[in-house]
Amino acid sequence: MLPFRDWARHHPDIRTIRVAAADLNGQARGKRMPVRFAEKLLREGTRFPYSALNLDIWGEDIEDSPLVFETGDADGVLKPTERGFLPMPWLDAPTALLPIWMFHEDGTPFEGDPRHALARVLDRFHARGMRPVCATELEFYLIDDSGRELRVPPSPRSGKRRPGADTLALRALDAFDNFFTDLYDACEAMDIDADTAISEAGIGQFEINLLHSDDVLKIADDTWLFKLLVKGLARKYGFAASFMAKPYPDWPGNGMHMHFSLTDSEGRNLFDDGGPEGSALLKNAVAGCLQAMPDTMLLLAPHANSYDRQVPGAHAPTGVAWSYENRTAALRIPSGSHKARRIEHRVAGGDINPYLMMAGVLGSALIGIEDALSPPPPISGNAYDQDLPQLPNSWADAIDRFEQSRAMARIFAPELIDNLLRTKRQELRYMAELSPEEVIDLYLDTV
Repeated sequence: MLPFRDWARHHPDIRTIRVAAADLNGQARGKRMPVRFAEKLLREGTRFPYSALNLDIWGEDIEDSPLVFETGDADGVLKPTERGFLPMPWLDAPTALLPIWMFHEDGTPFEGDPRHALARVLDRFHARGMRPVCATELEFYLIDDSGRELRVPPSPRSGKRRPGADTLALRALDAFDNFFTDLYDACEAMDIDADTAISEAGIGQFEINLLHSDDVLKIADDTWLFKLLVKGLARKYGFAASFMAKPYPDWPGNGMHMHFSLTDSEGRNLFDDGGPEGSALLKNAVAGCLQAMPDTMLLLAPHANSYDRQVPGAHAPTGVAWSYENRTAALRIPSGSHKARRIEHRVAGGDINPYLMMAGVLGSALIGIEDALSPPPPISGNAYDQDLPQLPNSWADAIDRFEQSRAMARIFAPELIDNLLRTKRQELRYMAELSPEEVIDLYLDTV
């Protein structure tokens, strides 16, 4: 991490600073500060209440949380992550963002912080001499939400609105060429490794892949920061960008696919057996993911709107199954060079908290390895037409499965499990009072 004065030489126009951490919903919680405090922030960090990382989707306290009145709403210590300062290209005033995460006064991690939850899982892999290698693929919609109904925004180039979807169409990308050019420039400035962009199956829907890395905390950071960037930059262009699971009832939802493999200390792919099937370790990992998949549903589909996406035949897996080169299965083993053998986890929506989702998936795979689990035979054909064990299809069921799960208790600290359950139960109660329009309005910009 560069000292601020060195970083500032390349960004002399920076006027203010933001410090931000991800709460359990993936919302950025933090402060705005004058630039003169930059060096002090790097040395000492900052403080805000533990409860700030355990707010509901509206930003309200959890009513029965032990982090609030029971403990005097005490402060945690927020320290910079390895990332250092980053520009915020979606703001008009030149601004630096310092990502932070939460610790106790004695320097131990606050286990209610989702970034620490992922670090905890990675430490267990590293103790076994293994390093996960991960990549993410994020789908999002560009949306004109200025009227009563959501619409695709007019192209800044032609002023016209596309009447329908246009999968893998260059003209759909070209219609928003200035936006995507600025987005890629911003990714480079923020050290987010953005790769291919495509137009997707929904009207105004796109997907961008983030490159794989064995620095999994950076991949999770990139995914979190990318969502902030896309939403902020879209508003600068006069429209919205949304990662919510299902903004339109009649168009596909937004997914967030995660690819992962494991390497040893010398960088060899432990999922590679030299052929198309993959190693025994790959199959252990597949079995762990499948066994825990219903229990991880709250991490893969964390919001009320998430379950509008989880319907058969809508490009979101609903059955627990794996397959080779089959996008209807929940877990896909892509074809290609055996050296790149990996697992693609296809269940999650774009509305996830990447730290919790990646911790849940990798933690489940690790359980499969630790317990030497064997998967059922891979399926072939259309998974939606087969008699498969089904994932929870309601938010309430997913909350209950998460609470009762022995696997989740092996992956997450008790404090995080308790905090997340309290959060989701409060949201579930309040959500019953909202109309469908209010639900869309709530999630469009937040998740």
